[in-house]
Amino acid sequence: VQLVESGGGLVQAGGSLRLSCVVSGSRFSITDMGWFRQAPGKEREFVSYINWSGSPIYYADSVKGRFTGSRDNAKNTLYLQMNSLKPEDTAVYFCATRLRGTIYDSRSYDYWGQGTQVTVSS
Repeated sequence: VQLVESGGGLVQAGGSLRLSCVVSGSRFSITDMGWFRQAPGKEREFVSYINWSGSPIYYADSVKGRFTGSRDNAKNTLYLQMNSLKPEDTAVYFCATRLRGTIYDSRSYDYWGQGTQVTVSS
């Protein structure tokens, strides 16, 4: 199973980015997915979860109302639309396939991408 994220970059506070995650080698259309992020010196934290069918979608409180998760099962692709970005959103963002367990715990996910850097300047 391979996951490849893209779409990160440098953006000013208040700006937007759209992350993509292409998944190969698995039955993406029946796999729950998650987004996590990790800032320097901090633990990896939950950002968003999306059910295999596209609903429900859950978000961390810190991104609720600003980030929107979606997926296109025909393209084996997961998306994260990030609006109103803040400097505290700066991190490496990872997508992952969920195996079992609580959706907020990174240990519930088995395959991970290499991550894409998001940097928000103030």
